[in-house]
Amino acid sequence: MNWLEFDWDEGNEDKVLRRVSEKELRETFTDPDQIDREAYIVEGERRWTFFAKTWEGRIMFVVYTMREDKVRVISAREAEDDEKRIYQRG
Repeated sequence: MNWLEFDWDEGNEDKVLRRVSEKELRETFTDPDQIDREAYIVEGERRWTFFAKTWEGRIMFVVYTMREDKVRVISAREAEDDEKRIYQRG
């Protein structure tokens, strides 16, 4: 899974990686059952959101954008109960 390169700095590293490991993030991006949510734009930058499961079965909610050829994770956390149900229903 090394093809996926993340864009980390002080602005997102502490906020994201205290809740989710980089390994878990990589796993969510490869989940074939990932459920994409509506994209939106913040200050001219397109952001995508999705629900996905890690290999250990943890269901996550992820917000990200692309900067050049890197994935910049804006937010990642364990999904809330209602969000987990959305993922489980497919």
